[in-house]
Amino acid sequence: MLRLNTKDLVRTARWFHALADETRLRVVDCLREGEQCVCDLTESLQTAQSLLSFHLKTLKDAGILKDRREGRWVYYSLNQEAIEELEELVGSLRPKPHDLRPTSRRCD
Repeated sequence: MLRLNTKDLVRTARWFHALADETRLRVVDCLREGEQCVCDLTESLQTAQSLLSFHLKTLKDAGILKDRREGRWVYYSLNQEAIEELEELVGSLRPKPHDLRPTSRRCD
């Protein structure tokens, strides 16, 4: 079973904060198709570049996105390692059958 230390808890809180926004979830959904330029994301999401930049920075700071500069353009992609860790974390939250029964009789 996965047990989180303090460092893991901080990282996990950053992930959930970054994903707790509809626009940022839409960004992640767009990037599931692969790497995209900011200009393409702006068009796909029909949002202002300044607002999109804020959301991209939040996702990047949380480690969910990676960026790559090519000339004057910046391309974003999902950080596959972070996505896999997040998937493992969420899967570990599933209760085990024996965890559904009370473990203590103090509440009687």
